[in-house]
Amino acid sequence: MMKQITIQSLTAEHWPDAARVYEAGIATGNATFQTEAPSWEAWNKAHRPDCRLVALCEGKVAGWAALSPVSARPVYAGVAEVSIYVDPAFRGQGVGDSLMKALIEESETQGVWTLQSGVFPENAASMRLHQKYDFRTIGIKERIGKMNSEWRDVAMLERRSRVVGID
Repeated sequence: MMKQITIQSLTAEHWPDAARVYEAGIATGNATFQTEAPSWEAWNKAHRPDCRLVALCEGKVAGWAALSPVSARPVYAGVAEVSIYVDPAFRGQGVGDSLMKALIEESETQGVWTLQSGVFPENAASMRLHQKYDFRTIGIKERIGKMNSEWRDVAMLERRSRVVGID
C-alpha cells in the first residue's frame, strides 16, 4: 500500500534527516561525486532560498529536492540545477515522482525557465525520473571526474519550462 506523501518547504529543522538521506545517496556511489553531506550552513548557502522541498511519509523525511543557481550572472537567473534524493526505505513509492512534480511547479512559480541536472548514466532510476518529466539528455561529459580511482561520466539533462520564458 502506498504511503501518503506530504511535500513542504525544507528547513533547517529537516536538515539532520535530509542529510541522512543525502548520505544514503552518497553511499550508493551513483548519486554524486560528493563524499559527505555538508553542514546546514554550507548547504543553505549553496542552494536557492526558494525551491527546496522535503517529502514526509508518516512524519519521516522520505526525500528532498532543491535547486542551486548555475551562475551568479543575472542572465542565468532563471537557470537552476536540480538535486533530488530519496531515502532507500521509501524508494519505489512515488516519493521522487512527488518531489520532482512539486519542484517543477515551484521552480516555474519562481521564474525558472531551465532546469539542469547531472546524472551518472548508471543511475537508471534517476534517469527514468528525469525523462518522465521531459528532461532531455543534451550530452555526456565523459570522464569528467574521478571517484574511487575510476573515471566517471555524467549525463547532462535539461528541461525547459513550457510556461516561463516563452514570449
